[in-house]
Amino acid sequence: MWIIAGLGNPGPKYDGTRHNIGFEVVDAIARQFGAMGFQNNFHGEADKIRIAGETVLLVKPMTYMNLSGKSVQAAAAFFKVKPENILVVHDDLDLPLGSVRVKKGGGHGGHNGLRDISAKLGNNYGRIRMGIGRPQFKGAEADYVLGRYRGEEQAKLDAQVDLALKAMEKVIGESYEDAQMLFNQKKKKKPAPPKKENNDGKGAADP
Repeated sequence: MWIIAGLGNPGPKYDGTRHNIGFEVVDAIARQFGAMGFQNNFHGEADKIRIAGETVLLVKPMTYMNLSGKSVQAAAAFFKVKPENILVVHDDLDLPLGSVRVKKGGGHGGHNGLRDISAKLGNNYGRIRMGIGRPQFKGAEADYVLGRYRGEEQAKLDAQVDLALKAMEKVIGESYEDAQMLFNQKKKKKPAPPKKENNDGKGAADP
């Protein structure tokens, strides 16, 4: 069994904000895999689906971001799910908008939701990192993550959510390593075009 926990803050005040991208991904998973409907449970909203022959519990903690671990821990304890079978979907300031990365274990990187989950479960759980980019000015991060996407960002967000679903399926159906090979590879830079030769008849000066 697996748990996929999408992080966010409850209530209409936070709907559509960058910090709530985890909720958006879990909602998209629920739609794609025919979830029956979220119910209040485990200090959040939860529903079960099947992916690649595995039972998967979808969880959206309603504890507010800083106490996300309370919800994830309750679900993991009830179903006896090991941390390596938990995928946490969260926003990431260190990645550009539109990018998705798969990670297993590691630190919380200053993310308060991950910080609380790690404090309660250890850090050996999986993560689907959803890039949201950084604000233009340093020190504006708190307002930025609680801000909403601008119109021109929506197309990137929609494609990013689709990528996250593919990454999640790859992890559950195959392995973390396979997902990382597919989603974490840096794109190679295109080689620079060759320089044009000087055909003006002038030779280079002798050294």
